[in-house]
Amino acid sequence: MRLFVFPHAGGNAAFFHPFSARLAPRAEVLVVQYPGRQERFHEPCVEDLHELADAVAAELTEWAEEPYALFGHSMGATLAFEVGSRLHAAGARPRALFVSGRRAPSVPAPGPVRRASDEELIADMKLLGGTDPRMLDSPELLAVILPAVRGDYLATETYRYRGAPPLDCPVTAFIGDEDPRVDAPMARAWATHTTDEFALHTFEGGHFFLVPHIDAVARNVTESISGSISGSISSAPEPLNP
Repeated sequence: MRLFVFPHAGGNAAFFHPFSARLAPRAEVLVVQYPGRQERFHEPCVEDLHELADAVAAELTEWAEEPYALFGHSMGATLAFEVGSRLHAAGARPRALFVSGRRAPSVPAPGPVRRASDEELIADMKLLGGTDPRMLDSPELLAVILPAVRGDYLATETYRYRGAPPLDCPVTAFIGDEDPRVDAPMARAWATHTTDEFALHTFEGGHFFLVPHIDAVARNVTESISGSISGSISSAPEPLNP
């Protein structure tokens, strides 16, 4: 089974190396590398999630000829849903969707963090966690990462659900019980975006509960796909550059 993974706002493919290692050999993990970071640093960020979903779906079309599932954290969960909807409409049905730390697409976005000053944006990143504090204390590193973060925040906060038909695969949601961005009712709304089964798993922690609970999340994903068609094996994520 191939598992397409979509990072969070400001995130990159390397963040999911530990996750990928825990899924081997049950899944071939392919992590999308967004423009504006790491080896794609000199490419402009895509500041519209629908535009980014179009580009990613076009890139994944040939990869989706094999059985596949999707996993996204935070912004990546919304993007995974939009990409899955596009691939499904093109005839490539996903076998499962896993969404982490994200409200359902139909739930309105919070306030405009994207208009905040650099200091306020950094404070929000510290609140959510998931970024090495040493990076947030380094002016040189901040100059590198803040444009991508701000671009992703813009894409996330201006996203509007366009009424895509529900998927017909199981949807599994994971959240932290102290996440300031999503609560249980927001996550349960994912059930309206599938005609198949829905499950919600709540862990102790904040927005990046995924880090301390990576084994449990990976185990759940593995168990969910283990009964499906076996695919090729890869223990390290291969960046896909739409």
